[in-house]
Amino acid sequence: MLLLLLVAAVWAGAQNALAGGGSFITLPALILSGLDARAANITSTVALFPGQVTTGWAGRKLATGAENLSLKTLVAISLLGGAVGALLLLVTPPQFFEGLLPWLVLFATAAFAWGNFSRRPATARPLKPAQAMALQFGIAIYGGYFGGGIGFLMLAVLSLAQLPVRAAAATKNVLAGVMNGTAVLVFLFSGEVRWLQAATLAVGAIGGGLAGAWLLRRADERILRIAVIVIGVALTIGLFIRAYR
Repeated sequence: MLLLLLVAAVWAGAQNALAGGGSFITLPALILSGLDARAANITSTVALFPGQVTTGWAGRKLATGAENLSLKTLVAISLLGGAVGALLLLVTPPQFFEGLLPWLVLFATAAFAWGNFSRRPATARPLKPAQAMALQFGIAIYGGYFGGGIGFLMLAVLSLAQLPVRAAAATKNVLAGVMNGTAVLVFLFSGEVRWLQAATLAVGAIGGGLAGAWLLRRADERILRIAVIVIGVALTIGLFIRAYR
């Protein structure tokens, strides 16, 4: 079973480097290995966190705030929201989370599809700082609780807060690492992390990330994104059957 996790982690690491959506691979692999849905989500979050830190650190110089909304404020909101989301997950009964998980994956799949294939209106009304703060706080809570699709949700909010595309992309990577950092800190003391599985996933994800960086100029990203959506739909159907049979 550890071999299955290692293969899944390599795939997830490469997928994250190329197009995102790596948790769609690690989550079902952990469930298949015998973990309940909540423990699988927690373990996956911890295992994939080092890769998020690396990505955020690499692009930190491009990260910035918006007009009347500093990067420090966004970081503070993300720290708080990530912790709140993680604590909410820990008080969620595993059986309840099992029933909720298909809906979370469905939402994450929809967010991924929207973020990659929707046409954004060129004349969208800019967000006010208070609106952007509220939305970022909500995203951070969701990120600490589950996290699928947070990159695309943040990219939309930051773009509407009038950040340039490149700065918005770098900023959302930093904020994703921050909100997951507080979630991971909470999870480390929860007793819910399955460390053998987490270590296996972390090693595989690092290797997959390096392979993904090499493939970045050779792979068709559109096909990879479609593959993520197909996996998300299949995973959603499978989880609904598992939860409500």
